[in-house]
Amino acid sequence: MSIKSDRWIRRMSEEQEMICPFESGQVRESDGHRLISYGTSSYGYDVRCSDEFKVFTNIHSSTVDPKAFDEDSFVDVKSDVCIIPPNSFALASTIEYFKIPRSVLTVCLGKSTYARCGIIVNVTPLEPEWEGHVTLEFSNTTTLPAKIYANEGVAQMLFFESDEECEISYKDRGGKYQGQRGVTLPKT
Repeated sequence: MSIKSDRWIRRMSEEQEMICPFESGQVRESDGHRLISYGTSSYGYDVRCSDEFKVFTNIHSSTVDPKAFDEDSFVDVKSDVCIIPPNSFALASTIEYFKIPRSVLTVCLGKSTYARCGIIVNVTPLEPEWEGHVTLEFSNTTTLPAKIYANEGVAQMLFFESDEECEISYKDRGGKYQGQRGVTLPKT
């Protein structure tokens, strides 16, 4: 298994629409304003989050249950900035839509700009032949409110290609998150 370079990411995105929309370089500013970078890096791709967030709230004193998740545990926010309360979290989705090749496993890591502020990005691996918008979880580990910027870089995807294709892909299994659009809550 090998990690894939910027050249491979560009080729796969141009030929197979692996990432759409796709930015072939690193974008660091727009209209004269500095941004948290997004786009192709040396060995990965920095994704952006959309402007639709689900911010966790305990207003109803619900129990967090992955088998019976209560949507009322979130407040919907549509904004260029999301404020996450202390010791809480928010969900968002990537602007980019992914189509992962059958021989590739994709791992997501948070960007250092957010990590250095106590904001952790959590995403499970993108399995072979999974496709959709990635649901991102932002955990605010601090005792202060934290900001997330929509339409800017929030996490980096790393692509690992095996020397052989998997026997059964996510698509073959009929995975429950296949083709997801926007923020997707837990399913069983």
